[in-house]
Amino acid sequence: MRDNSILKKGLEELNISLTDEQLSLFEIYYDMLIEKNKVMNLTAITDYEDVVIKHFLDSLSIVKSSDALCLINKGCSVIDIGTGAGFPGIPLKIAFPSVRLTLMDALNKRIGFLNEVISALHLTDVETVHARGEEVARKDIYREKYDLCVTRAVAKINSLSELCLPFVKVGGLYVSYKSGNISEELDEGRNAVFKVGGRSTEVVKFSVPLSDYERSLVVIHKKVNTPPQYPRGGGKVFNKPL
Repeated sequence: MRDNSILKKGLEELNISLTDEQLSLFEIYYDMLIEKNKVMNLTAITDYEDVVIKHFLDSLSIVKSSDALCLINKGCSVIDIGTGAGFPGIPLKIAFPSVRLTLMDALNKRIGFLNEVISALHLTDVETVHARGEEVARKDIYREKYDLCVTRAVAKINSLSELCLPFVKVGGLYVSYKSGNISEELDEGRNAVFKVGGRSTEVVKFSVPLSDYERSLVVIHKKVNTPPQYPRGGGKVFNKPL
């Protein structure tokens, strides 16, 4: 059995307590990630300790936001847009089994991998969706249906907020995982956030446990329904940001 003391120590720093069974699910997830990574590009990070810190603990660091943690502890509905190899969604589901999770990604091969993980880990209340966010955000079954939307995507807040806030219920949250200096990006994104229903924005800054990796969680509170014209189609969300 692999030494999971690094994972345990990091979880302690995040004040997350897991059972042995939950810890074993992270081990299985890691093994599946590395095996599948041999035949398709899921992650450039493959060393066990690096995956634990930069993927697992980083994903779970959303608990640094008290508002997000409150929703998660209530077993909220969560959508992870552009989830890739399942981050942050799968770690959140392992650690907080009561959340109802939707994993969305534009690449069907990644969705196939995620379905394998869900099956192997016997996760319930998890849905996978092969789609681009801007294509399905107008559909009634997804629009404004989620308490919490999360992304670790590499894009700016003005684009991400237009893409993601349409999925969030009024009273819910959109949380974007960010790194580096984001003050200018936040200033540029204020107009977009407001237009799609976001009002108050909080930034939670910290270092990922057991590392010097600086993170910021941009926590956007949705207070108003998103106008029907958003998100725009035809690539405008990213090519012509609000």
